[in-house]
Amino acid sequence: MDTAFLITAFTTLFVVIDPPGQTPIFMALTQGMDSRTKRAIALRACLTAAAILAMFAAFGEAVLGFVGISMPAFRVAGGVLLFLTALDMLFERRTKRREDRAEAEEHADPSVFPLGIPLIAGPGSIATMILLAGQHPGAEGLATVIAVMLAVLAVVLFLYLISGLLGRLLGKTGLNVVTRLLGMLLAALAVQFILDGLRAFGFAS
Repeated sequence: MDTAFLITAFTTLFVVIDPPGQTPIFMALTQGMDSRTKRAIALRACLTAAAILAMFAAFGEAVLGFVGISMPAFRVAGGVLLFLTALDMLFERRTKRREDRAEAEEHADPSVFPLGIPLIAGPGSIATMILLAGQHPGAEGLATVIAVMLAVLAVVLFLYLISGLLGRLLGKTGLNVVTRLLGMLLAALAVQFILDGLRAFGFAS
């Protein structure tokens, strides 16, 4: 498997899922809970998201074909969606919307909803999984994309588990800086997805 693809896949998923940006929301949803409960919630959230993303990686392209959507068209649409997500990250709208959603749907156990779905396995990450799986069809490509996804979710789980320490070290300002830097990177990756889709249509050299 191409090393460049592995790096691109990890970077894209990491930026879309945004583990540092997830951490303050996890802290807010689990405030007042003991450490054992927080660990259980973090693990369930990541396992739920992993199952959802793996399912879309495996069957997403088949679903697109069934409804008559080509992969180049989905690359362009996915690139536009990721670009809008990048703009939200750059202008801090994404964090605000996540916090509002978390407050509106707060449950005693937030592991499946809203943490697993849609904060980790949301529209952006689902679209990214389908796009990445479509770039390398076949069992090997699917296994690689799922392995990369699990690596990113391992980072999410790690940051969830040390969320208290991370919050104290970075503070709100530090987390905002990290989110905006990731937003700039995601904007460039989104443009690349769009160009790849246009190139497949013959619109770009």
